[in-house]
Amino acid sequence: MAERRYVTNISKAQELGTSLEQITDAHVRMSLQLQAAFGLRREEAIKFQPSYADRGDHIALKGSWTKGGRERTVPITTTEQRDALHAAHHLAGTGSLIPANKTYIQQRHVYDGQCKAAGLSHMHGLRHQYEQSRYETLTGRPPPAAGGPLVTELSPTQRIEDRHARQTIRRELGHERVQITAIYLGS
Repeated sequence: MAERRYVTNISKAQELGTSLEQITDAHVRMSLQLQAAFGLRREEAIKFQPSYADRGDHIALKGSWTKGGRERTVPITTTEQRDALHAAHHLAGTGSLIPANKTYIQQRHVYDGQCKAAGLSHMHGLRHQYEQSRYETLTGRPPPAAGGPLVTELSPTQRIEDRHARQTIRRELGHERVQITAIYLGS
């Protein structure tokens, strides 16, 4: 049996594009926008409470929203992020992106159904896109998975930048293992 290979230099990044217009549930649409803007996981985006999360220059994610239960922060660095947060505040008020009449599981089913009906699949690709864009912002070049140079092709200075960018992204996105960042960015 062939050994499974996790790290590849093939991008799994995905953008929402015009498919977002086909999402009829406002809470699902907002969750998807937050996933794209901040690299959130599905559960984090559904449970998102803008009144708690918005800290001005960053968002704070509660451990109860995150994989592994680890709180973390993600910086707000773009107008797209600020606009998404503003819209989330407007929609959710002091609550979360789970409507008051639904449980998390019920809203997750709505999310999954809406995405399927709109032809959206593998929405984790939004997280890949965010991570690759963040890497390019931090280093000035695309990561290997998005057509940038392989780590072995980098100069010593660029390797230091690469390592720092990967550490920053790993912390912001809550990756416990270093190898997970390599899956998103390539190597």
